Amino acid sequence: MATASNQSPTDVLTKDALSKPVQPNDVPATNAVSGSGSVRVEIFDQVYNLRGSDADYILKLAEYVDGKMRAVSEQTATVDSVRLAVLAALNIADEFHLLKRQLEKPSPEARQRASKLASALDEVLQDTRRTG
Repeated sequence: MATASNQSPTDVLTKDALSKPVQPNDVPATNAVSGSGSVRVEIFDQVYNLRGSDADYILKLAEYVDGKMRAVSEQTATVDSVRLAVLAALNIADEFHLLKRQLEKPSPEARQRASKLASALDEVLQDTRRTG
């Protein structure tokens, strides 16, 4: 469960700098976002104070990570939260790379359309050369 708070942040999280580590804080989470962009989130029963330019985005990320950790927790016998976090990170990395691969590889429909457009362009260019 991800929640937000107006407490002072201990860590920074932005869309461009997601690799900065966050540290747990033992204060219970509340439902508020401060004007300075600080957000208190709870991921797998650990509270983190984060700061960034888009609190809603941070909350969505925290909810996603929490969900992944809980899903991994249900599928494995381990109770070690570090191990669960690593397994959840591997699952997220797998999703990312599958989506990246899909974006890099054009669909058969896109390839067929590109081929038709290339043929039409070649036809127009040949007609222009003949009449030009």
